[in-house]
Amino acid sequence: MERIRVPYDHRLGRTLALLVNPGLLLVSTKRSGESNVMTIGWATIGVLWGKPAFVALVRPSRYTREFIEDSGLFTINVPTEEMRQAVRLCGARSGRELDKFAAGKLSITMGQTVKAAAIDECPLVYECRVVHFNDVIPANMDPTVEAAAYAGSDYHRLYYGEIVAAFAERGY
Repeated sequence: MERIRVPYDHRLGRTLALLVNPGLLLVSTKRSGESNVMTIGWATIGVLWGKPAFVALVRPSRYTREFIEDSGLFTINVPTEEMRQAVRLCGARSGRELDKFAAGKLSITMGQTVKAAAIDECPLVYECRVVHFNDVIPANMDPTVEAAAYAGSDYHRLYYGEIVAAFAERGY
């Protein structure tokens, strides 16, 4: 699929709606070339330090975290309605035990500006470079949020990704 460069806020309302349901697909590629994909439902897009940014939350238990830590790169892939089953699979299974690209019938090619894979079937891709990260601090969190989201363990790391470029399928 050919994609053209678009502003980071291209179809932003649609991206945010899909983040909530069914989720977006985060892909990271290690320097060795191995890639993994996971579904994310907690993130935000905006401007930080004068740059467009995508902040993605990834738990330490997630296999994808080691990929981001290795390369400092990731892509955010906005799925189509027809991809709901693949999005569910990528959120329910671990790449430690399953090739989720094969199981979800997802093909990948390297990003146009970063060395992280992008999912060919997705009409919109954000290519990101980690410029900062920090871990959730339980003591600073509202107790009701902590209880509902963490119950005392597996606190997210927030990856602040500069959106180096965004690419969309023509007509999207």
